[in-house]
Amino acid sequence: MDATVPLPRRAASLARAVLPWVGVALLPVTVLLAPAVASSRGGVGFGDWWFSERYLVPLLAVVPPAGLLRRRPVLALALMVVAACVVTAAVNVPEGGYLTDIWYAQFLAIDLVVGLIAAHRSRRVSVPVAVAVLVVQITAGFVNPASDPINRATLAVLAVVTAWTVGNSVQARRGYAAAVRAHTAAEAVTAERLRIARELHDMVAHSIGVIAIQAGVGARVIDTQPAQARAALATIEATSRDTLAGLRRTLGALRRPQSESASLDPTPGLDDLDRLVAAAADAGVRVDLRRVGERRPVPAEVDLAAFRIVQEALTNVVRHAGTDRCRVTAEHGPDEVAVEIVDEGRGARVGGEGHGILGMRERVALLEGRFHAGPRPEGGFRVAAWLPAPPAAPAPPAAPAAPAAPAAHVATESAGAQTGAGDR
Repeated sequence: MDATVPLPRRAASLARAVLPWVGVALLPVTVLLAPAVASSRGGVGFGDWWFSERYLVPLLAVVPPAGLLRRRPVLALALMVVAACVVTAAVNVPEGGYLTDIWYAQFLAIDLVVGLIAAHRSRRVSVPVAVAVLVVQITAGFVNPASDPINRATLAVLAVVTAWTVGNSVQARRGYAAAVRAHTAAEAVTAERLRIARELHDMVAHSIGVIAIQAGVGARVIDTQPAQARAALATIEATSRDTLAGLRRTLGALRRPQSESASLDPTPGLDDLDRLVAAAADAGVRVDLRRVGERRPVPAEVDLAAFRIVQEALTNVVRHAGTDRCRVTAEHGPDEVAVEIVDEGRGARVGGEGHGILGMRERVALLEGRFHAGPRPEGGFRVAAWLPAPPAAPAPPAAPAAPAAPAAHVATESAGAQTGAGDR
């Protein structure tokens, strides 16, 4: 895949970086031009729309630094305050109403920037900024033949306090929303751990039940039927090895803090992807399912994880992608299983808007696999996971049928063992 940034995107990025400083370079021009047009009666406009240049230029004097608001808001505000103060001191015409109008227009724009800083910066930054702007604004209200300096000072206090309060409230709400998302994510992590613990319990309980049954068979026929006893011991060995392998892959879930309730249905796997395709089609999304490689048995936890990843990714496509089609690829390699879900939708960024990606990443991490999720350069979204699935050990030879009497006894013991396992 070519990682070269397209020329239009590079040009747009360069323009965003350069244009704000071009505006700052033009700031002295607008500031020096304001006194010259203070007595002018000219203007600009089209048709019935017309704006006097004696008002337009002082307003433009505080606009050029606005390009720096996104990355350097404090510097932009400082330049705006300096420009407003210079215009206030330099424009000196015997028109109290005109001087009052441009003073209000310039400093109300500055007060809006104070609110913006309060919404995106900490109080340690926004409070000193608001106080400094208030002091300068009140002082500037007494410059030039101002007819209402007290009213200006009063309005300055109200405007700055209101702007800072609104901005601080926005920041507080944003912080509260972030805390709620973090708490929700923590709960999702806990729920995922509990779900994995339940799945682990089911796997261990089943294996121990099989081992208990085969051990009972072996104990009863070891003297009379050694071949059957050896077959039972072989089954016990194979079951124990499979269970230990599953424990190594899954037990890490209990060490890390994601979202799904346990199900009483049979454990699904890659063989059930057709069911997901049908469900997605019912929801309005056509899925192109591709299977690559020779299908072979894989560990149950890998099969389940691959199924859940495809399930969650298709759910995200249906809910968020804004497209009516996607592609799912399931590949069986010699020592791993890979799944990929690709759509051509909106390609939203990975973020704190949900917990599906977190859950998929956690599943893959527990199995010591690799995971990727993110927007594609050409558009849309891609989810891919590679899960280790080493070849399974050869199955042990089938045990011969047990005699009638011992089999009945073992069946009774099996029922008791299953009852005990179900109580845990």
